[in-house]
Formats: sequence, structure tokens, C-alpha cells
Amino acid sequence: MASGYIIAHVDITRPEQYDEYRKWSTAAMQAHGAEVCVRGGRMAVLEGDFAPQRVVVLKFPSFEAAQAFYDTPEYRKARQAREGAALMRMICVEGV
Repeated sequence: MASGYIIAHVDITRPEQYDEYRKWSTAAMQAHGAEVCVRGGRMAVLEGDFAPQRVVVLKFPSFEAAQAFYDTPEYRKARQAREGAALMRMICVEGV
């Protein structure tokens, strides 16, 4: 079975409030077995105009597990904490 990944491109607008989201999203990731591959860190644009402020990549055992994570009660709590604190672009991708 192929792994599933959540990839997020985040532009933070209210850092203090986003810290609260980070707290709850970390708890949600731990509760659902997400492997954190990327969470912030250095970036270098190699081609094009893609220049996110922050990138997050989470790995799950399957595409279905990654997709289901988004609607878990734990992550819904994190999303509520994030409202108004960031512009989030998030996709779920099946790995190879």
C-alpha cells in the first residue's frame, strides 16, 4: 500500500494565534500517527515563482489515512484555532 502525504503551503498572518494552532495540530498529528517530514525550515526556490512562507509535509500509512486526518476531531480543533491566523493551502497526495 502506498503512503499518503499531506502537503501544506502556509502564509501566517497572526503569529501568536498560529502558535495555538501549532500546539493543537501537533497533538492531532501525534494522535493519528503522522510522520512529520517537513515543518518549516529553510527553503530555496529552484524554478518558478512558488515562494511559500512555510511548508509542511506529513506522511501517513495510506492516502485514505492522510485524507481522513483532516476531518478528525483533534485536527478540527486545530483548524478552529487557526481561523484568521493563516492562509492555508493543503493537498493530500498518494505516494509511490
